[in-house]
Amino acid sequence: MRALLQRVTEASVTVEGAVLGEVGPGLMILVCAMQGDTEEAADRLAAKVAKLRIFEDEAGKMNRSVLDVAGAALVISQFTLAADTSRGNRPGFSTAAPPEDGRRLYERFAAQLQGQGIPVATGRFGADMKVALVNDGPVTIWLEA
Repeated sequence: MRALLQRVTEASVTVEGAVLGEVGPGLMILVCAMQGDTEEAADRLAAKVAKLRIFEDEAGKMNRSVLDVAGAALVISQFTLAADTSRGNRPGFSTAAPPEDGRRLYERFAAQLQGQGIPVATGRFGADMKVALVNDGPVTIWLEA
């Protein structure tokens, strides 16, 4: 699985004019299941995200996790993280998991984060979403599990 994390002061997701999820300080996470990914990959990725020390401590060093700062997470499905741009000018997405697997693993990832005590808001899998955020830092991290 792949994820792109952004440390945020706030983030929200809107579908068809309705806000589906919003968070204050914490993380906005774009997540993509790849072909062959398993539940274990979703679990590993969620554990890594929960413990990743990308929030500042009292000394201004990135030394605290989203758990440490009592932050929340907005989790958005994003199959375009599977983009293959190695040939030509049009990205290919054949390495993304099939939609039924992608939905299952996306939901598993979000549930695993929530199970670790992180408040989680989500978008709608497969929907045309509008995501708004204020990137804090900016801090943006790419992860694979």
